Amino acid sequence: MLKDAEQRLEKIYETAVAGGDVGSIGESSGEKSSELKEEVNEEVIGILQEASGKSVERVDLSGRQLRMLPEAFGKIHSLIVLNLSNNQLMVVPDSIASLENLEELHLSSNLLESLPDSIGLLCSLKILDVSGNKLVTLPDSICHCRSLVEFDAGFNKLSYLPTNIGYELVNLRRLSLSFNKLRSLPTSFGEMKSLRLLDVHFNELHGLPLSFGNLTNLEILNLSNNFSDLTKLPDTIGDLINLKELDLSNNQIHELPDTISRLDNLTVLKLDENPLVIPPKEVVVEGVEAVKAYMIKRRLDILLAEEPEIMLEEVGQTPTGLLTRSTSWLSGTVSNVLGTVAGYLGGGGKSDPDHYLNQQL
Repeated sequence: MLKDAEQRLEKIYETAVAGGDVGSIGESSGEKSSELKEEVNEEVIGILQEASGKSVERVDLSGRQLRMLPEAFGKIHSLIVLNLSNNQLMVVPDSIASLENLEELHLSSNLLESLPDSIGLLCSLKILDVSGNKLVTLPDSICHCRSLVEFDAGFNKLSYLPTNIGYELVNLRRLSLSFNKLRSLPTSFGEMKSLRLLDVHFNELHGLPLSFGNLTNLEILNLSNNFSDLTKLPDTIGDLINLKELDLSNNQIHELPDTISRLDNLTVLKLDENPLVIPPKEVVVEGVEAVKAYMIKRRLDILLAEEPEIMLEEVGQTPTGLLTRSTSWLSGTVSNVLGTVAGYLGGGGKSDPDHYLNQQL
């Protein structure tokens, strides 16, 4: 039935291009006419007619209860923005690959279970929204949409991502994968160095790849609500030098990595509903600067304890050399700690830093 409807629509399109009367098609059979109206909104037919006479750059068919999109849409080569959100589409026709000028494709809130492989031919595509569907996988070809800047695949059933997605989508700045079933992110993720926002809350993530630290332009990271699955973060998270907001709430994280103290631009840190031991809750409630200061102090204590053992293991060092090395190392480390403490106090920290920092200094 779907194929028959598409064939009829092709005929409608051809008739419209030829300047014929679209309304006369199928008049000989009332049953066929009724069936056609069920399948295709009259507005779609009108758009196809209009496209035959002039250049059409934007088409908005959102909220029209459409169940199908005719292959003929692939012939509107001038199209730049296509909005098909909030419909009942179950498939996207392969002919969409012919829209070589398309920059925005909105397919949110439909019934899509898959995307066509041909979507990878949309080389000009910058914004793709497929949120709120029933997608179980993404085609590997989506990696060829190298112009993508924004991609929203939230509220689907994705359990994994294409392995090479990070190697190809290097221009991506905003990526939302929330409300899926992702258990891991591919190692290639670390190559998305243009990424500014990443939202992966409400998934089943067990952790992050070590390459995650390469996302040095990342500003907002939402890892909340991975519940019992997310128990720790990699040390490389401290390499996210531009990170401003980090949401780790509703997970099972017991300990933050010491490297989190290196996130100088971090101003928002959400840690609610985690069984945190390090840092303790009394530090967490004091805010992000108190957390950073605590983690620096903890790291310093560890280094002070390890330094004598490390020095003794180094063969060939003279006592003078050991003393010089130790003094230089300690001076630099303490200087960094004091600088952080001063910054914390200057930032309006409420608590006495002695409680967190100076017990053993």
